[in-house]
Amino acid sequence: MSSSLLEIDTVTACYGRLPVLHGVSLDIKLGEIVALIGANGAGKTTTMMTIFGRPRASRGRIVFDGRDITQLPTHEIARLRIAQSPEGRRIFPRMTVMENLQMGAIIAGDPDGFDHDLDRVTTLFPVLKARADQRGGTLSGGEQQMLAIARALMGRPKLLLLDEPSLGLAPLIVKQIFAAIKELNRDGLTVFLVEQNAYHTLKLADRGYVMVNGNITLSGTGDELLARKEVRAAYLEGDTAMLKETGA
Repeated sequence: MSSSLLEIDTVTACYGRLPVLHGVSLDIKLGEIVALIGANGAGKTTTMMTIFGRPRASRGRIVFDGRDITQLPTHEIARLRIAQSPEGRRIFPRMTVMENLQMGAIIAGDPDGFDHDLDRVTTLFPVLKARADQRGGTLSGGEQQMLAIARALMGRPKLLLLDEPSLGLAPLIVKQIFAAIKELNRDGLTVFLVEQNAYHTLKLADRGYVMVNGNITLSGTGDELLARKEVRAAYLEGDTAMLKETGA
């Protein structure tokens, strides 16, 4: 895990004239789970979206697998095998589960491998096999999140970006989602995880970064950040009920 798969180097990004990211730097090594935590509005989602060029970095650079992608069009970045499960899931609600997965597989460009990829994601999330002919919009929130992750996996990514995968889900479903992320990483997938759920995220992550108002303020291993008093005070005090419900 010595080589960096993704490097974000002093990136500034704006929405219109409003600066949102202020010289953000972070890196993700091959085979890691790296977490970015922070309060709502801290700039976490913007960091993830800037990797895809929406918004475009106005300063700094983004390097993926040794290639500068800072100015590449979004569709070309996706073809480099970076996949995203966005905040709010954003599945295709009128399409069936199977059709959503077929859309995800387009990036892989390997029709002969579709059945193998399908078996992989439905083994990870068995409920999707049972719901294959059901429209995505009729699934529960947890099932939609599983579908969003599975759709991203159908593109065979080198790097999986997950934006708030636990948002709005019941604690036991959150536990299932995080267990799936851990299993994917054990199989060799590199994961960049943006979350407000600091406890579960830092327990899972190899390393993490804390973002406040578009700036990286702390970094370290997951355990190191969990042990920091300022992290516990800012992000863990509200998690007590969830920790009891999940048995963590």
